[in-house]
Amino acid sequence: MEITLFDSNSLPTEAKKTEITTFLFNQLEQYGDPYDHILMAIDYSLDSNEFKGGFVLEGRHEGEIVGVVVVNNTGMMDYIPENILVYIATHEKIRGKGFGKLLMKKAIESAKGNIALHVEPDNPAAHLYRKLGFTSKYLEMRLLKA
Repeated sequence: MEITLFDSNSLPTEAKKTEITTFLFNQLEQYGDPYDHILMAIDYSLDSNEFKGGFVLEGRHEGEIVGVVVVNNTGMMDYIPENILVYIATHEKIRGKGFGKLLMKKAIESAKGNIALHVEPDNPAAHLYRKLGFTSKYLEMRLLKA
C-alpha cells in the first residue's frame, strides 16, 4: 500500500479533498457523519493556524483509495492528548487484510504527541485500537444542548 500524508505543508487539490471526503462518507457506514462534517474535519486538519492542524493519510492499493485517516490537533497538550483521531476507514472489499493496521501505525508515527479517539463499543475497529496499545481510561459523557 502506498500512503500519502497531507497537511498544511502539503495540501491536496480540491478534487483530491472531495475524493477523500466521499470515500470516508461512503466507507464509514453506520459509524459515519454527514458529508459536511467530514469535510470540516479534513479542512481543520489541513489548516495552518497554530491552534488547528493535523493531517490526513490516504492509502492506495492498485491505484484505488483503500483507506483514509484524519487526525486533528487539539491544541491542548499535557492535559488532553495533542491529537484526536477523527476518522479512519478502509474500503469494505479489503477489510481484515491489514490495511487499517498499516494506516494506524503510520498515523501513530506521524502524530506529534499523544492520540485520543472515540469508538463505539460495537465497532470492530476497537479490537485493532487495543492491539495497538490504546486503552479506555475514561467513559465519555456528553450534554447535547439543542
